[in-house]
Amino acid sequence: MKTSIAVLSLALATAAAAPAFASDALAQTTHQSLNLKDGSTLYIFEDGKMAREDRYGRAAYLMQGEVLELADGRKVTAVGNEIVRLHSLLNDGHGS
Repeated sequence: MKTSIAVLSLALATAAAAPAFASDALAQTTHQSLNLKDGSTLYIFEDGKMAREDRYGRAAYLMQGEVLELADGRKVTAVGNEIVRLHSLLNDGHGS
């Protein structure tokens, strides 16, 4: 009986921690995240390439050289379009 309770407790603890893994993976692989004026987020990866997450939490297309306006009014020029990398990180552990 004690073994069953221990196994159940471990399973519940693991299930509760699983949603945090995707955001942890994103935080570990990005150098910086910047809030954009339109409510989306720009992620800058360690290699300098960028990806954008829309305000609904989905990876969004980013055109190379596109000028983006940050929430504070500064402008940033997009380098790369790492939509697949961001999509993978956002959905880490949620795929089939």
